[in-house]
Amino acid sequence: MEKQIFKDLLAQNQLSCSFAFNEINDKNVSLRLSDGASSVGFIYRHIAETMLMFGYFFGMPSDVANTTMGKQDEGQGNNCDETTALLEKGFLMLEQLIENTSDGGWNETVDTPFFGTVSKARLFAHILYHNSYHAGQIGLTLKRA
Repeated sequence: MEKQIFKDLLAQNQLSCSFAFNEINDKNVSLRLSDGASSVGFIYRHIAETMLMFGYFFGMPSDVANTTMGKQDEGQGNNCDETTALLEKGFLMLEQLIENTSDGGWNETVDTPFFGTVSKARLFAHILYHNSYHAGQIGLTLKRA
């Protein structure tokens, strides 16, 4: 039962975010809401990198380099195809996490530098929230910039 709930949560996150993600292309990847705001491409890449880097806390480390978290937008994310591939890799990692986590395993705790000690379920929920939050920023930027 737990497995199906987490699969459903992930599927809904992918669907909800896809409305913004599917609009990103090489022509609009550099759009910003204002001069100081991050570009669509930077935010998109940030989502992908962060998703993959959070795999570390689940025992699924990634070789992705952090080019966005805590960094300024200097054009990271201008390669739309590369970022899309990272994003797909991140969603695949989450699918594998769901498959490999036993019922009850979501209650196990992990130590994070961001939230302290939290359950795996709570950290998974944060990843989905993070995706949605930034997808909303992308959607707004694409509509208003």
